[in-house]
Amino acid sequence: MPLLYVTDLAYPARGRRYCDEDIFLTSRLRAEFDLALCHPADAEAMLPLGFDAVIVRNSGPVLHYQEAYDSFRAAAIASGTRVYNPLTGRADMAGKQYLLDLTAAGYPVIPTIDDPARLAELPQVPQYAVKPKQGADSIGLTFTATPDGPAGAVLIQPRIDFAYEVSFYFVDDAFQYALYAPDPARRWELEPYAPTDADLAFARSFVAWNTLDHGIQRVDACRAPSGELLLVELEDLNPYLSLDLVPAPVQDAFVGALTRSLHTFLSTTA
Repeated sequence: MPLLYVTDLAYPARGRRYCDEDIFLTSRLRAEFDLALCHPADAEAMLPLGFDAVIVRNSGPVLHYQEAYDSFRAAAIASGTRVYNPLTGRADMAGKQYLLDLTAAGYPVIPTIDDPARLAELPQVPQYAVKPKQGADSIGLTFTATPDGPAGAVLIQPRIDFAYEVSFYFVDDAFQYALYAPDPARRWELEPYAPTDADLAFARSFVAWNTLDHGIQRVDACRAPSGELLLVELEDLNPYLSLDLVPAPVQDAFVGALTRSLHTFLSTTA
C-alpha cells in the first residue's frame, strides 16, 4: 500500500525540529505502509506515480509555496487522489476565515474582525494584534493601539494577557494528548498538560465543528484572565505534533491511532 509522505525536512521552524518528528513517524509507519517522501513543492509531480494516498505532514507554512500548493490541491481533486488530511477541512486548511465565522457564531474564540472600521465590535483594550489574513506562523504579526489595514486583508484581535497556551492533539475525533507552554513568552517550551473534562469538551467542540472524518488536528487555545479557554488556532492542514515531548507510551498510542486511521481512510474512500 504505497503512500506519498509530504514534508519539508529542512524547514527552519522556531523551537522545533520538523525533520526529527517526520523521521520518527515514517520509521514507525513503514511497518504498515510503503512510503516515499517528497518536498511539498514536488508533490504534484509525484501524483501520477500511483500512490494510494498522499499524507501531508510537516510541510511548513503554505504561503512559502502557495502557487505550488494551490496547483497540487487542484490536481489532487481533479484526479481523485486521496489526501490525508482530506482537503475538506474548514479551518487553517481553508485560510483564516474560520476565526471570523466562529466569532460570529459565538464560539469561545479570541474575538476576530477583518476590518479596522469594525473595531468597536471588539473588547476595548490597550493594544490589538494585527496580522495578515493569509499569514501563518506569526508572520507579519504586530501589536498596536490603532489597528489599520485594508478591509478583508488583515485579522484584528484584542491582545489578551493570557496565563498560558495549551494544545490538544486529535486523530480523527479521538483525543490523544495535550501540551502547554507555562511561560507565554516561550510558546514552544511545552510540558504535558492534564486536561479537565471542561477542557476536553472545549477542544472537542471545534473538532466536531470541522467535520473531518479522518485526519490529525491540533486545537490551540489560551487561558484568558477570566479563566476560560479561548481558541487561538484550529490547525487541520499540517500541525506539528511535538511528539518528542510526550512519553514513549503516548507516542506508541498516537502511532497506533494514526495507523488505524489511515487504514480506515484508505478502505472507506477507495
